[in-house]
Amino acid sequence: MTETLTTSERQTLLRIARESLEDAVRGKALPLLSVYPITPALGANGASFVTLTVQGELRGCIGALEAYQPLAEDVREHAVAAALEDPRFPPVREEELNRIQIEVSRLTPPRQLEYETSEELLAKLHPHVDGVVLRHGSKRATFLPQVWEKIPNPEEFLNQLCYKMNVKPNTWRDVKLLVFTYQVEEFHE
Repeated sequence: MTETLTTSERQTLLRIARESLEDAVRGKALPLLSVYPITPALGANGASFVTLTVQGELRGCIGALEAYQPLAEDVREHAVAAALEDPRFPPVREEELNRIQIEVSRLTPPRQLEYETSEELLAKLHPHVDGVVLRHGSKRATFLPQVWEKIPNPEEFLNQLCYKMNVKPNTWRDVKLLVFTYQVEEFHE
């Protein structure tokens, strides 16, 4: 991600997310991407997360850490998945649509964070800037940088991320995990 998206590109992605989410919840065919102004940036491979909230409370969040398809398609796919496939929540119902707020996060490629001790790991994190991925064997979990707003303490942030990964909360202190960081360009309705 070398350049930020223009205001128009951001609005296009939010429109794609909104219309795709609403059509999917209503059981209608998704809009074709060809009806939107797809710029080179939106047509290039990109990784995104789409977060749904209702009055500031999480209602769904699905995304990809690595780019594997055009950004516009990635946003469309994850908007639908956040509404219908997030295992933490029941599928969004049609009567909820007017209360759902959409946030799109466009990710930079994750970079491995080199560290030797848990103290060094804490020192190398950049709260409110870094999204963090923890890997332990086949298990993996991530928090977007926005999660720092709710969990500003780095130790608690890592504890909660371990919990999300389904390992004991202080695993990051006891085991040298693979750690990756990334940043996001975030925008919302």
